[in-house]
Amino acid sequence: MIVNKLENFVRGWFIGNFEPTLFKTNAFEIGVQNYTKDFIGQKHYQIKSVEYNIVLQGKVLVNNKILKKNDIFIFNPLEVTDFKSLTKSTILSIKIPSIPNDKVNV
Repeated sequence: MIVNKLENFVRGWFIGNFEPTLFKTNAFEIGVQNYTKDFIGQKHYQIKSVEYNIVLQGKVLVNNKILKKNDIFIFNPLEVTDFKSLTKSTILSIKIPSIPNDKVNV
């Protein structure tokens, strides 16, 4: 058995084509992000990757829609992400494929 901690990885991303990682792959990325209340994310988009997200805890405002626990939201390539955490929240994110430097801040 291998034991590790989420805080040992960059911004909660623990599988994908980056370092450090538990499993290096070009196929996908998996991350768990924990946000504080009133956190505002940098607007951005992915050039080629599709990003699948699940709200595990809390309430967030994403592209002017309030989402809560168990809500799923998906961003296709070139679709701008506008994110604010309305409460303490946790998001599970999966990006397909894992492409370093695919993110563009706006």
